[in-house]
Amino acid sequence: MSDENITVSDNSDLEDGGTPELRGYLSKWTNYIHGWQDRFIVLKDSTLSYYKSELESNLGCRGALCLKKAKVKPHEFDDCRFDVSVNDCVWYLRATNPEEKQQWIDVLESFKVESGYGTSSDSSSNGGGLRRHGSVTSLQSTGSHGRTARRLTEKISELDTYGELLARQSAELQGYFDQAAAAAGGEGADVVDAAGVADGPERPTSDSVRAAGASFRATCAATLAALQQCVELMKKRDQQARQAEELYMALKNQLTEARLASKPCPDHEEGPHSTLPDDEFYDAVETGFDKMERQISRVAPSVVITRDQVDLPPPAIDSRLTLHPLWPEIDRISTEQITAAFEEVGGEIGWQLFAEEGDMKMYRREMEVDGMVTDPLKAMHKVRGVSAREMCHYFFNPRYRYEWETTLETMRIAEEISCDALVCHQTFKRIWPASQRDALFWSHVRAAPAHTYAVTNHSTTNDDFPANTGACIRLFVTVCLACRSTCPAGQRPTRDNITTSIAYCSTVNPGGWAPAGVLRAVYKREYPKFLKRFTQYVVEQCRDKPLAM
Repeated sequence: MSDENITVSDNSDLEDGGTPELRGYLSKWTNYIHGWQDRFIVLKDSTLSYYKSELESNLGCRGALCLKKAKVKPHEFDDCRFDVSVNDCVWYLRATNPEEKQQWIDVLESFKVESGYGTSSDSSSNGGGLRRHGSVTSLQSTGSHGRTARRLTEKISELDTYGELLARQSAELQGYFDQAAAAAGGEGADVVDAAGVADGPERPTSDSVRAAGASFRATCAATLAALQQCVELMKKRDQQARQAEELYMALKNQLTEARLASKPCPDHEEGPHSTLPDDEFYDAVETGFDKMERQISRVAPSVVITRDQVDLPPPAIDSRLTLHPLWPEIDRISTEQITAAFEEVGGEIGWQLFAEEGDMKMYRREMEVDGMVTDPLKAMHKVRGVSAREMCHYFFNPRYRYEWETTLETMRIAEEISCDALVCHQTFKRIWPASQRDALFWSHVRAAPAHTYAVTNHSTTNDDFPANTGACIRLFVTVCLACRSTCPAGQRPTRDNITTSIAYCSTVNPGGWAPAGVLRAVYKREYPKFLKRFTQYVVEQCRDKPLAM
């Protein structure tokens, strides 16, 4: 989404000091199934609302948050993401670039300030917000303008001010007393009339003035000392109250974060900053696979489709394929894969045996590309009662793919090149916390000498199916299923005596980040199951049908 998708409306409210309305498209995280979806976001009257699209903005919003008590938090690692939360309700939002994200955050924060919940000292929406009262106004209480801690701080400030005033006034009065004492000392003795009666009230002597001044000074000093002690005690109490409040808020925030962490959120998804430990990540994936298998076992068996001889892999390459722009790549990679499929698994290459069950042995080599596990896999297996041509027929033909590929969600033929080559786009079922994947690849089936057939799949590109534009992460594959049939020398091949050796080679780049240990554990669990499930499926499909060599 570009900046032109953000609109600031020109409302008449602006003339009265109101705030502008902001609207535009952002990606909003919905749930683990659908992930991030584009939503039309509207900010108006301190309320943040969202709609599925701009066309639906007149039909009522799908959700709303009041910004007066909302927290706006940029994501720690994702430069385009920010979260808006009110208590336990959190909206996870993503812009298309950091500049757009910052624009939204600035406007959201400005709405909070304008609503009187920000830090502005001159808010127009609540009559000026909270104001600091000067100490001269106020031996009356100003406690109605804030919380207890704020009132205590204000009172301490007032006491400091009045202490300073009292000290100045004491010094000033002391000066007056000193002047009076000096004047009294200059006149000498008291003036008395002839009768010995004092003329008017008795005038203070210098000694009495000095004594009164000393007494007043001592009283002021004691008062100031007591006031200072009172201030120190209040400061100490205020500090304790602040520490208690900070501790309370820290514990409250930890509790809120823990409660939010237990709820579904995009931070639990796969990625280099996933909050799930590797063991929990694997447990979640394993649970997803188990659930998927239980659902598959409850599905009624599909209608048996009679194998069409025309659909069987042709014994020769279709001439239409040789004229296609992809033909050089298809021919080169298919030849390389078939040659490598039946090569011996030597120790120098680094192959490690990780699964063995009867005739099936599975090897892998540890390999990472840009930090992502892309371990090449090689499986060697033998199946009796089916031919190489039949195995490759069921592996190549899209008609049967839903029946044996249990992780498949959707499959489309992007281009049908020829009877032995096509381009497929597949999306795979989402298993939380891994992101949903899709793949775009060409698939080619061909015959080779010695009753050998092979199907090769390799990732490609197509403008109609761009990568990583929706909820799916594009994975990249190179897969080869090579099969070679044999029967006892001098005998005609039948269901009873035919044996097909299978070499299955696979290199998959998952496209997105996931823990290496988790991926390898998943491979170890799922690849043997897949190969066993597929071969059993082919055996069941070919039973009681003519053998096709």
